[in-house]
Amino acid sequence: MSMRIAIAAFAAIVATSVAPAPVQAAENPTMTQIPKPAKSGHIAANGVNYYYAVYGKGEPLLLLHGGLGQIEMFGPNLALLAKTREVIGVDLHGHGRTDLGNREINLIDMGDDLAAILKKLGYRQVDVMGYSLGGATAFRLAVQHPELVRRLVIVSSGMSQDQFYSEMYPQQAAVGAAMAEQMKQTPMYTSYVAVAPHPEDFPKLLDRLGTYMRKPYDWSADVKKLTMPTMLAYGDSDMIRPEHMVKFYQLLGGGLKDAGWQREHMSQNRLAILPNKTHYDIFDGTEVTATALPFLDGYSK
Repeated sequence: MSMRIAIAAFAAIVATSVAPAPVQAAENPTMTQIPKPAKSGHIAANGVNYYYAVYGKGEPLLLLHGGLGQIEMFGPNLALLAKTREVIGVDLHGHGRTDLGNREINLIDMGDDLAAILKKLGYRQVDVMGYSLGGATAFRLAVQHPELVRRLVIVSSGMSQDQFYSEMYPQQAAVGAAMAEQMKQTPMYTSYVAVAPHPEDFPKLLDRLGTYMRKPYDWSADVKKLTMPTMLAYGDSDMIRPEHMVKFYQLLGGGLKDAGWQREHMSQNRLAILPNKTHYDIFDGTEVTATALPFLDGYSK
């Protein structure tokens, strides 16, 4: 497999299970921009030993990174959020400081895991913001445990496998342990081995992500279960097709009619499309956070 194909396939991971951020985002874990956590540690949830870190003070916000990333993937956005929020960052199953273990990677299971983590940490309800793989996990948490989620922000993630452009599917199909050796030359691998409890598990992680990504899924029927205010945020050059973004928003009840002079037909949900942004660089800079914070804080205008 050529390095170009390997990186494209890796990007697909990122993009897949409603996924992560590849090369660009992985180059950004600028540790100097990450505030020191007020507390951190590990919590066992359904057989997985999850790492978490809490930053800042204020209303609680669960922050979920993209595939093959970790909490630090958010770079300066984490510091910005922690100025007014108590940010709970969690390294997802098999990512960052969270062990891969023997369990298969499954987003529905991770939704339940996060509910268990929040309860063990003593949170009754939180806002949730997730990117790519983290966005899909946030979706599952909100669908499966709506009582725990006050407001939801899904960044660069969709609700079904048809969200991607057709050229993404062969790349996703190629994700697996066979690409591990070539991935050692990428920033994603470097950031993984820097903190992973078992760096030698990297090929296994690729295999499990690839296995999950090749399974068809369609969660559109679950969208109606998102009763909390929800924002969808994308880049205008995202790997998610624009028509999928609109369909997702319409299933949430937005974009179905004119809002009216007095905003009387305004949906409680929002769709944000950021100019000059892709799936891979949407967290370069703080535009997403600046867009999401007023929504998370409950400002409607």
